[in-house]
Amino acid sequence: MSKVKVEHLTKIFGKKQQQALAMIKENKSKTEILEKTGATVGVYDASFEVNEGEIFVVMGLSGSGKSTMIRLLNRLIDPTSGEIYIDGEDIAKMNKDELREVRRHKINMVFQNFGLFPHRTILENTEYGLEVRGVSKEERQAKAEKALENSGLLSFKDQYPNQLSGGMQQRVGLARALANDPEVLLMDEAFSALDPLIRREMQDELLDLQASVQKTIIFITHDLNEALRLGDRIALMKDGQIMQIGTGEEFLTNPANQYVRDFVEDVDRSKVLTAQNIMVPALTTNIEVDGPNVALNRMRKEEVSMLLAVDRKRKLKGSLTAEAASEARKNSLTLKEVLDKNVRKIKPDMLVTDIFNLIFDSPAPLAVVDDDDKLIGVVIRGSVIEALAGEHEEEEVAINE
Repeated sequence: MSKVKVEHLTKIFGKKQQQALAMIKENKSKTEILEKTGATVGVYDASFEVNEGEIFVVMGLSGSGKSTMIRLLNRLIDPTSGEIYIDGEDIAKMNKDELREVRRHKINMVFQNFGLFPHRTILENTEYGLEVRGVSKEERQAKAEKALENSGLLSFKDQYPNQLSGGMQQRVGLARALANDPEVLLMDEAFSALDPLIRREMQDELLDLQASVQKTIIFITHDLNEALRLGDRIALMKDGQIMQIGTGEEFLTNPANQYVRDFVEDVDRSKVLTAQNIMVPALTTNIEVDGPNVALNRMRKEEVSMLLAVDRKRKLKGSLTAEAASEARKNSLTLKEVLDKNVRKIKPDMLVTDIFNLIFDSPAPLAVVDDDDKLIGVVIRGSVIEALAGEHEEEEVAINE
């Protein structure tokens, strides 16, 4: 379900905005518009939707338009044209009073600089937004303490910002935003100023918090690895335009153009691709129907020495080797009596980097199963190596040809 919807959003800085808008409709580039009109296009005819409860990352290099985008979403700056819908209401057309209510109750923002008041305690900083809204002291203190507890900061509530590390101050900023219980949380390069180790801890903390609070989060970053780690989906911007929207896997496996392909070229694929991306169809035998002869015949035909055993509902029951099937035929046993139930199983969302350690010493493929234990595929060593090498199927075909 869409929580935020942006349609043909454009922001132009400078004069001759109408001429620049007309050139955008003619698909002229940002550079051409600047040369012709002297106007700078900050956001160029952008359209996207953000689903309720997802982390949607807007990513791009300096000058890509990502920071302009998030300021448009909060109406810190007004769009030149286009619509910004939150729960179906176009905030681009709201007056100051209507916009103030949206900011108080639906949207909150976390900036790169923490913006904490040095003369207020951590608790007082956290409850500030609620104070502005006119919430009673007792209620706002309870909500602020709950937010600090969720962030692991409750024991520091009586300290002052300068007594905390940079990472802890950023956690207070996040707690302050969450204390207002916003429906949409905007995060503008919130972790960029932090040291790498603290930054990763904050990323972990955000993911942990999101698992429990399930907010709709729009996260701005210039860091591709951060985007891939946090984002349910990612929008990559260049020169104010959105180049591609998709999951991390889609960016790696199906880049929309050469710019996207170059952008993701050096990504550690093992930390993005999952079992579902690299699995292959499983060769199986139905132990409720097949007998030893059928199983052996299938192995002979497929030129393999093992099959995975499933029931009629494709639930994984174990594995069957050629030796076990031969023993069953020789001794008039069923396949159920000879199969090996100790099969290594993994979920479809397991990362390749984690799969590598499992398959390295596994004598058999890894079975990929869903939450109901239904077999959906297998991961073999070759697939893992291919994923780590960053090879694509079409490249293999070209080499073979």
